[in-house]
Amino acid sequence: MAYRGSVRPFVNFNAKHDAEILHKAMKGIGTDEDAILMLLTSRSNDQRQQIKAAYKKAYGKDLVIALKSELGGLFESLIVALMTPSILHDASQLHKSLKGAGTDDDVLIEILASRTQEQIKEIIKVYKKEFGSKLEKDICGDTSGHYQRLLVILLQGSREDGVDEGKIEKDAKDLYAAGEGKFGTDEDKFISILGNRSIEHLKKVFDAYRKICGSDIEDSIKGETTGNLENLLIAVVKCVRSVPAFFAEALYNSMRRAGTDDDTLMRIMISRSEVDMLDIRANFKKMYGASLYTTIQEDTTGDYQKALLYLCGGND
Repeated sequence: MAYRGSVRPFVNFNAKHDAEILHKAMKGIGTDEDAILMLLTSRSNDQRQQIKAAYKKAYGKDLVIALKSELGGLFESLIVALMTPSILHDASQLHKSLKGAGTDDDVLIEILASRTQEQIKEIIKVYKKEFGSKLEKDICGDTSGHYQRLLVILLQGSREDGVDEGKIEKDAKDLYAAGEGKFGTDEDKFISILGNRSIEHLKKVFDAYRKICGSDIEDSIKGETTGNLENLLIAVVKCVRSVPAFFAEALYNSMRRAGTDDDTLMRIMISRSEVDMLDIRANFKKMYGASLYTTIQEDTTGDYQKALLYLCGGND
């Protein structure tokens, strides 16, 4: 499969040499922010971990702590996140969303709806190791009802395999009967079908649903559910249809509101830079008629902006 990230492993990589460049950029009076951001945004996450090790070996101190003492604001947050192994970054974002005052449901929904089953299994392991508690237990402590049930199903990372041709039409009819076709809503039906069937199977179910009902499954979900459950179901449907389109929309929303939602902007730019940023960019252009690059330019400033633009990888 063609590589669809905007950041790829640096070809003539030398961790020791990179550690030296960073050391020089931070030595003495003033900091060479450009050198730092150009280097770190053009290395893969795996390479950044090797630079971290080389830095400690050469200078006897932690690179992330050194960077934190030299940088500030959003730029610092972005660089520190770039230096974090990607699964740990996801786990930390989840932990932060559960452990603060109130729950940041948008983060829970974004990560659990969009990550692959393998990633979810890794996140659970790293979460336990890093925070000493079970992700499922923490989620159950902070959520309730059908919303909680669907989150727990997604956490199992055990969708069925393949397409069951015999079930496509039945699933579509069951979804219709559970929502638009009855008074009240059978949420459990929605949860079990959307949470357990394979992605390929669900794509076909959504097509069949449209044929049977003359409307999209999203419309039915919006009419029949509310709040976090509605948001999670919609996110799952969008990710089944197209993960890059899901992220293009989330990026657009993070910048086109009053004030920029920098947490979301950063999280997506970092977590997708080595996965599907090229596809996200293409979807963004198609959906909004503007390039992601120029939209970031208009909504951010300074070194933070420069680093994001490098992660974006190009102007469409």
